[in-house]
Amino acid sequence: MSARILVADDERSIRTFLKEAFLDQGFNVTEAENGDVALQFLTETDFDIAFLDIRMPGENGLEILAKATDLGATASIVIMTAQSTLENAVEAMKRGAFEYLVKPFGLDQVRNLTKEIMSARALADEVRSAQNSSTRTVSTDERLVGRSKALLEVFKTVGRVASSDVSVLITGESGTGKELVARAIHSASARCELPFIAINAAAIPHELLESELFGHERGAFTGAVDRRLGRFREANGGTLFLDEIGDMPIALQSKLLRVLQSGQVTPVGGEKPIKSDVRIVTATHRDLDNAVTEGTFREDLLYRLRVIPIDIPPLRERNEDIEVLANYFMNRYGVKSGSGVGRLSDDCVEFLKRYHWPGNVRELENAVKRGVVLSASEVLTPNDFKFLETDQVFENTSSLEELVARETDSSLDLGKTELYRNLVAKVERPLLARVLLHTQGNQIKAASILGINRNTLRKKIVDLGIDIDP
Repeated sequence: MSARILVADDERSIRTFLKEAFLDQGFNVTEAENGDVALQFLTETDFDIAFLDIRMPGENGLEILAKATDLGATASIVIMTAQSTLENAVEAMKRGAFEYLVKPFGLDQVRNLTKEIMSARALADEVRSAQNSSTRTVSTDERLVGRSKALLEVFKTVGRVASSDVSVLITGESGTGKELVARAIHSASARCELPFIAINAAAIPHELLESELFGHERGAFTGAVDRRLGRFREANGGTLFLDEIGDMPIALQSKLLRVLQSGQVTPVGGEKPIKSDVRIVTATHRDLDNAVTEGTFREDLLYRLRVIPIDIPPLRERNEDIEVLANYFMNRYGVKSGSGVGRLSDDCVEFLKRYHWPGNVRELENAVKRGVVLSASEVLTPNDFKFLETDQVFENTSSLEELVARETDSSLDLGKTELYRNLVAKVERPLLARVLLHTQGNQIKAASILGINRNTLRKKIVDLGIDIDP
């Protein structure tokens, strides 16, 4: 039996494109030029698939999706949009969309998607999402923006997991936006009106981390002059985000596992367990599977935390997101500073796309903020980002050797002095900047990683002009 497909879009060209593609496959196609007609068709006819534009006259795609589901429509629904945003993607997946399709899309992409949907429908009598069909508006942090396929998958996963309380483990390099994803999950969940508490396991001394998480009773240890609730109880009813979970000491991991299994916390110095109702979201830049092999992370805890994994690729692998993010940060900081900067030149966009971005989105944000504040023009150009060339982190030994050879030859040819100091500074600055990005500006931890005195690190930050604003 051939598939019955509804195509609803106010753009005639889109309807024609999809109709011709589906007719070539022998499918039956019905068109709707606005949301009201589309909703009527969906409730009166038993379609297999419905392609709905998110913006059209009458009911929009998300409204139709929610109402059609409530009215018992069995079609697998694909939401189409020209504007890929976190809010739309999350809402589409929460309300039960099979897929979220970003324009422009290709013929093969549509055909493959149609085959996937029909195969899924053939495996069960009902293949339609029964997730949260609430029309509540999701409050999300709009800094999590982009249009890459990888980020769109993150958006969709957030929508799928938000309505449940399963544990989520977010992985990705430092600066990719792991906490923003955690906040998006919380904002899209039923716990959104209750606390979102974040704690960085790498930023707190190990001997204090247990008290920070579980609280302590007065007099439990030297310096415990007051009773403390702890992050678990502060987050009660809401979401607890444990960042850099891979840095948690192994001894504390067993206590965390016990809390997750029992749903109860025992404060340091306390005797009576206290019930804790929190949704756990964790994040790390480390490879926890390797950590398990090395014996620095408990395998049973990893299984408990990684019910749903979300991996955020580094910015260098999401090149199409760079322009979107740069424009967002430019507009944001341009308004704040009153600088009047309002545009990125085309060659500036290409310059930013060529940079490796070792610090990911956080580094891009700081770079654009610096460019906006210091620019003397309304248009940002490559000259406003020249500082990135001295911050460049070398990806392999040969490029480092080339730097040494180039600087040495230049100094010898021109009779320059202080070659050692100048060359070391060129390598030292990106090294320190990279470590500080990893520690989110925590100089104590950065000094420990580098193996140098904190006072030495502080002096170098000043001397080398390193921006440690997280």
